[in-house]
Amino acid sequence: MALTFSPSFSSELVKQLVLANVSAVGFVLVILGQTELFTAHTTLGLLPVLNGQAAVADLARLWGMIYVANLIGCTAFAGLIAVTGPALGIVDPSAFGSLADALVPVSAWAITLSGIIAGWLMGLLTWLVAASRDSVGEFLVTWVVASAIGFGPFHHSLLGSTEVLTAVLLAQGVSIADFVHFLSYTTIGNVIGGTVFVAALNYGHAIRGSRSRELDIDVAEEDEDH
Repeated sequence: MALTFSPSFSSELVKQLVLANVSAVGFVLVILGQTELFTAHTTLGLLPVLNGQAAVADLARLWGMIYVANLIGCTAFAGLIAVTGPALGIVDPSAFGSLADALVPVSAWAITLSGIIAGWLMGLLTWLVAASRDSVGEFLVTWVVASAIGFGPFHHSLLGSTEVLTAVLLAQGVSIADFVHFLSYTTIGNVIGGTVFVAALNYGHAIRGSRSRELDIDVAEEDEDH
């Protein structure tokens, strides 16, 4: 809608800032509404496995269910936009063509690396929201991190799917093959970013910190005994 009502901006920087803040609104609604999001579970879902409380098969089942459900939701929303948006005059098809152009005609390795950054940011967002003490903190963290993803724009499997699928449905020169190419490498990048660079590393740091504190306590107790 931002590109529909304001198709031109004073500079590319202003355009990206506007799009970043618009995309952040959706993330705020999803995260604060505690909706199940695949890119959040690349971090949260891995923690019980690392802690020995769940099996890898459980993680695969969780990821599969949420991923499919999220994609169904994205497809339904893209269809709703494609049908009602132009009819109501609130969506210019070329706007979604512009959004898709920033995500689709990119090499596989670039999409994967961009997806890793987005996955890392989403994992970091999930971690920080869990550590926030109130709704205001959750809101600010979500807005800042989500805006960074939209400003890139970095490849996010769900946000990008809605944009690319809408471009497909509105006949903006994007094919199903283009969408599959985008989604495949974006998903791989998101999973790597969320699991390796957030869940595994932060978990390892937390475990080492916990063990270090336990060791300090044991040493202090021994000193007291002596």
